[in-house]
Amino acid sequence: MVTKLLIKIYGNRERATHSAEVLINNELEELDASAEFSVSDDNWLTVDITGEDSEFASNFLMQKFGTPVTEIMKNETYHGFIRQIHDDEIVVDVGILVTIPRKNLNNLGNGTAKQIATRFGIIRHLPVMIEITDEKANVGIFTKEQADLWWSWKKSEQDRVIANSVTRSELKAAIKKTGHARDIYGIERLGLMEHMITCRENTDGPGIVAAIGKLVKGELGVIRTSK
Repeated sequence: MVTKLLIKIYGNRERATHSAEVLINNELEELDASAEFSVSDDNWLTVDITGEDSEFASNFLMQKFGTPVTEIMKNETYHGFIRQIHDDEIVVDVGILVTIPRKNLNNLGNGTAKQIATRFGIIRHLPVMIEITDEKANVGIFTKEQADLWWSWKKSEQDRVIANSVTRSELKAAIKKTGHARDIYGIERLGLMEHMITCRENTDGPGIVAAIGKLVKGELGVIRTSK
């Protein structure tokens, strides 16, 4: 059973693929199924599953992680990843590239698309949920649930830092090495190589970015609280 999963492999491909292997093998450990991993031409994780439970395992993984789509429908919602951020639009990869134009970002406030992304810590490869508004032009909007989540982070009591292209252990090591372990509540996995650091109330998010920036190879976004 060969399955293409909605897990994007980017940056250090060997490290990202290894992280994916650990993640998937943990999901399959109770099943009579083994997996071989590869990366498709368009950089999606592909899993070749063998064993008595291969069909069940394949369906389970597709349900849990999703698969890249080859067509989209108006008013349908899709999981995807931020591909590009421009002044006038944000591009999301769901298997098809979907554009979120500036006019469809009004629920996230004023400014250019790039300024909005900076305000909410939106960086490339961040997992997101979108709704299609025009399937012929490949245009969409972030779902209300997605926008509400970003606003909830913005309005909370704690700054947050978003990181991509880094493992959780690498992020923890960078925080520990810079002496900031006591300044954060924890690290939450958002995707395979995408994580969110939640700072303590009196910790400045940009300060954490400045401290760990030279130790992590990925991009960092910061969400300053609006309190």
